[in-house]
Amino acid sequence: MTTNPVFCAIDAPTRDEAKRLIDVVAGAVGGIKLGLEFFMAEGPAGIREVRPTGVPLFLDIKLHDIPNTVAGAIRSVVPLSPAYITLHASGGRAMMQAAAEAAASEADKLGVPRPKLLGVTVLTSLDVADLEAVGQGMEVAGQVERLARLAEASGLDGVVCSPREIARLRRVLKPATVLMVPGIRPAGADAGDQKRVMTPQEAMEAGATHLVIGRPITGAADPAAAARAIAADLGLALDAGAAAPTSPVP
Repeated sequence: MTTNPVFCAIDAPTRDEAKRLIDVVAGAVGGIKLGLEFFMAEGPAGIREVRPTGVPLFLDIKLHDIPNTVAGAIRSVVPLSPAYITLHASGGRAMMQAAAEAAASEADKLGVPRPKLLGVTVLTSLDVADLEAVGQGMEVAGQVERLARLAEASGLDGVVCSPREIARLRRVLKPATVLMVPGIRPAGADAGDQKRVMTPQEAMEAGATHLVIGRPITGAADPAAAARAIAADLGLALDAGAAAPTSPVP
């Protein structure tokens, strides 16, 4: 493995706190993930300010609405040049197809790379009891597979799944399909609110493409050291003194 697969989840509500964390960890991870909380609080301007040049951005906003609205939302964030954008696969085929078409056409119009779209299957905070409570009476892995197949058939580039579904999805999806995997905790770390977890090494061996890791890095006494330790466990050599680029994306 030569490319760092770790996206660090920056779960900060303000741009000052987000920028502080990003500047500390960006040189030791493969990319950063900004979510709905930050996007709602700070918007596109906040993302432009805190994102270092050259650091891949995973924009985890989990879009879920009628096809036309989701397509419009995709077009509005393509200028930020995110590497990945999430939307709920449960939004259905038409919604996902509209999103894929919007991403491709807007990127072509602006002359920027097309963001890859990832379908969110079943949130890692949910278990079978939660699915039953909302009327989805099937085991978690089965629902994940159903939604992942639908996402792939609808033109999405990959899916977000928990570690426990990686091997199953690798058997049924195309080899190039991206598996973005949250619920990753280094050995001995607190699982927090994640119900289906795995270590970084286990997840990559199972077939994950990218790993999303937040609190084990950002909540550590030395976040950069925590990120480098994870990279080392994955067999990646990082320069402990390397500084991350900090100039904002234009």
